[in-house]
Amino acid sequence: MVRVAVEPECWRRESLVEAVELGGGEVTSPNVAEALVWAEPARADLLPPMLDGNPNIDWVQLPYAGIEPFLQMLRSRPNLTWTCGKGVYASPVAEHALAMALAGLRGLTSYAQVGSWSEPQGRNLFGANVTILGGGGITEHLIPLLKPFDCRITVVRNQLIPMQGVSEVLASRDLHSVLPSTDLLVLALALTPETSGIIGRTEFALLPDNAWVINVARGGHVVTEDLVEALKTGSIGGAALDVTDPEPLPDGHPLWSLENCLITPHIGNTPEMGLPLLAQRVTENVERRISGSELIGPVDVDLGY
Repeated sequence: MVRVAVEPECWRRESLVEAVELGGGEVTSPNVAEALVWAEPARADLLPPMLDGNPNIDWVQLPYAGIEPFLQMLRSRPNLTWTCGKGVYASPVAEHALAMALAGLRGLTSYAQVGSWSEPQGRNLFGANVTILGGGGITEHLIPLLKPFDCRITVVRNQLIPMQGVSEVLASRDLHSVLPSTDLLVLALALTPETSGIIGRTEFALLPDNAWVINVARGGHVVTEDLVEALKTGSIGGAALDVTDPEPLPDGHPLWSLENCLITPHIGNTPEMGLPLLAQRVTENVERRISGSELIGPVDVDLGY
């Protein structure tokens, strides 16, 4: 048995309480708990006082894969075990990336804004050269979704390990070498100091003028001003963004008015889609904690994800 607190009080809490109990855990108050499931990603500010007041807690399960709001407190508490939603939401986000890619390449963004019959446009995803930045869960789920389109897939990642269904795996330092032949660039990597602004003026200039950029990772990966310029000048074919910098994207921002830019409000994984997936992860990790097995989704505090 493991005693688990589920905090703070929010609409997710009931489902996560059930998930803990399904995994064999006992839901208790924080002052007697050994573990904490943090239920509210938007209130990272409440977590430090919770941990300071309950030193009995030695494992914290965070709700999302992205841990930027929590990173500083992780680094100041290296004695704790931290797990996050790494890989939990990969399937719906990969599906969203595919939908955005098809919409962009097929010109649906432009067609949706016209009021009369227009000229034909669009290109095939079939046979395209696809470059994916990041080798995590989203990429692992996106690769089989691309298989029917017979794409040539290159993955750019930190760890050079073979990936099934991929033509080539390159190190991050080799990103520029593959951009000139890229038809579709998908951003699916963690946001760290090293990857902040990884796609900017230089990278847009290297891409073909019909290439589309899909960002389902974090807005900070892209230099927004450079993206606006690339879209306006036709340096790239277009961009489909589920995340932006800044976020939310303000009303009147230039990106809203560009017909070669598709924007969705960070809904690659909606709360309704994600909660059952997070609950399943909580159940699995509670079971693993009880059995003494390795937990899923451990956070590498040094790497920041």
